[in-house]
Amino acid sequence: MARIKIDYAKCTGCRHCEAACSLSHIEGIVNPKRSRIRVFSKGDAFYPVIAGPFTDAKCTSKVTVTVEGREFDECMLCRASCPIKPVFKEPDSGIPLKCDQCGEPADPQCVKWCASGALTLIEE
Repeated sequence: MARIKIDYAKCTGCRHCEAACSLSHIEGIVNPKRSRIRVFSKGDAFYPVIAGPFTDAKCTSKVTVTVEGREFDECMLCRASCPIKPVFKEPDSGIPLKCDQCGEPADPQCVKWCASGALTLIEE
């Protein structure tokens, strides 16, 4: 099974992944709010997060995660869309968005357009 691996150290924050994802799902429209990947930033570092499953339950985890010496609220890096972090929802309808790796077989456009090599498709 293929999955997208993220190397946070390589992300430049260009957001080409967001544009490619939205174009892949809605022909002719670049709208990062419709993307199944979002790039968050903290200071001078960027953190791509790929949309995972939706849950209507509020998360009770309040864990701090350390990535390359920087501490983050686990919520920032969580893939789930939930009432606390509703970023992965269709802007017009509110329907939850989830990464589908651009079809079957997996052909994620975010990986194709990631010039920095932060996103790679790997087989497990």
